[in-house]
Amino acid sequence: MPPFGDLEPSGDELKPVRLGFGTRLRNYFLAGLVIAAPVSITIYLTWSFISIVDKWVKPLIPARYNPEHYLPFSVPGLGVIFAILGITLIGFLAANLFGRSVLAYGEMLVHRTPLISSVYKALKQIFETVLAQGQTSFNQVGLVEYPRRGLYAMVFIATTTKGEVSEKLGEDGGTYSVFLPTTPNPTSGFLLFVPKDDVILLDMTVEDAAKMVISAGLVAPDYKGMVEKLANGKKTVPTDAPEPVALETTKG
Repeated sequence: MPPFGDLEPSGDELKPVRLGFGTRLRNYFLAGLVIAAPVSITIYLTWSFISIVDKWVKPLIPARYNPEHYLPFSVPGLGVIFAILGITLIGFLAANLFGRSVLAYGEMLVHRTPLISSVYKALKQIFETVLAQGQTSFNQVGLVEYPRRGLYAMVFIATTTKGEVSEKLGEDGGTYSVFLPTTPNPTSGFLLFVPKDDVILLDMTVEDAAKMVISAGLVAPDYKGMVEKLANGKKTVPTDAPEPVALETTKG
């Protein structure tokens, strides 16, 4: 007698399909690839970055302060450590009166050099903007109609457009400065100035949007999870997101 009495499977029920050895082996390989590939690529990129920094910085380290001068083996990452210490020291010197004087004199010499002056000013402005707005840059994602109406592209909202561009555009509702990334390399793209009314704000994070761009849409964030977070009172959008406008209703 069967252990569950009358609960015997009928002939109409679907039976589990037994996978062949080759199919199971392929599935195991793909599962391992999904796990191993990101880890391997991350380790490779990290090691490549450390090697490049070591190659440039180690020759600048005096022999008396270089541990490799006393050790029979190379120390990976030594150049990165000295680079961090050097940058920190420069910041410390620039924070006092003597350092500011030296920095001002050096900038004066650079500004008098025609070609170097333009490059230096542009790079300095970029770094100052990124560091000053590090907490608010690229913290919001949106959709814009691009390259034509009916087609939508994902953009990273940098900030509200300011200065001459904003004045010349003259949009009543204001304009967003957005970055439209390319797929699969999100580090390249286009700078667009879009009226705020033409931007559809999304709830997904910048990290989720970057994953979606890199994967060409194959990896999409769990929107249901975001809705649940909003229902529980957890904030998933930046604090500077436009507030909803309350619509007035008239009583009939």
